[in-house]
Amino acid sequence: MIKPELQAIYEVEFCSGEHRRWRYLGPDSRSLNWWQDVETGREFSEASVMYAWQIVPAEDDSQAAP
Repeated sequence: MIKPELQAIYEVEFCSGEHRRWRYLGPDSRSLNWWQDVETGREFSEASVMYAWQIVPAEDDSQAAP
């Protein structure tokens, strides 16, 4: 499982196969994690997302073939 870093942008994949770019805004006082959709600018908590999703792991450049 990927632990997001504050203000970092991640590619996420929904269960439908759609990909989006989200910025991690961090937890609030209730420990809800907040994100911002990079394209729309909308901010939302993980609790409000109605679809299954996951962070797409970044490709490891050190493993790339020459």
